[in-house]
Amino acid sequence: MHPSQPSVRIVALVPSAGVGARAQAAGSALPKQYRLLGGVPMLRLAVQALLADARIEQVRVITAPEDLWAEASLAGLPRTVCRRCGGETRAHTVLNGLQDAGLSAQDWVLVHDAARPGLPLEALARLLQACLPEPVGGLLALPVGDTVKQAQTPAQSQAAQASTVQRTLAREGLWLAQTPQMFRARLLEQALVQALEQGLAITDEASAIEALGHAPLLIQGSVRNAKVTWPEDFDWVQSWLTPSS
Repeated sequence: MHPSQPSVRIVALVPSAGVGARAQAAGSALPKQYRLLGGVPMLRLAVQALLADARIEQVRVITAPEDLWAEASLAGLPRTVCRRCGGETRAHTVLNGLQDAGLSAQDWVLVHDAARPGLPLEALARLLQACLPEPVGGLLALPVGDTVKQAQTPAQSQAAQASTVQRTLAREGLWLAQTPQMFRARLLEQALVQALEQGLAITDEASAIEALGHAPLLIQGSVRNAKVTWPEDFDWVQSWLTPSS
């Protein structure tokens, strides 16, 4: 009789070491992930969305070493730990969180933005269902529905002078990446290490996986899983988001 194989774990990482400068209110030192939506810190709502699926064994929130707000924001949540090992960039923070978690090679890691408090359980379940039988993993995303323009000189901020159109891009086949993004632990670690060593521009975990030559799955996300990016985003998110206790 062969010894039983250890079960594969599913763990979520929530990088929360940044300050979210684009979404900060004027004069506020509070990082955006701790701003309140319906009286609840946005980070707590994002973590609660992950905890809604019992298959996720643990949510590990990765903060900056000097973070002052995370533990209070997450107080009382089950299956949740806060680790102060964030790095200078998102990629460094996720890599540090991976290495701190002590996962096996085939364990699954879901990386979710603290600024996506509206992740529906149905979308999370679709991601898990699609990725669990696969060797690599995938991400939630939405097909682009609007006409896409490429600017002649990309504006650096909303306040920048208007740019001119260089060309219109075909939107067929274009998707807007969301989170969670779900990959095997060892593969994601290798991808992030290589990307950082090569100085690649890594805007999400899937781009690091792609740089290794893999093709992540695209799984239908949700409009409600939008990311809070600009100060005015708080108003429209709060208008439809009903925080749970």
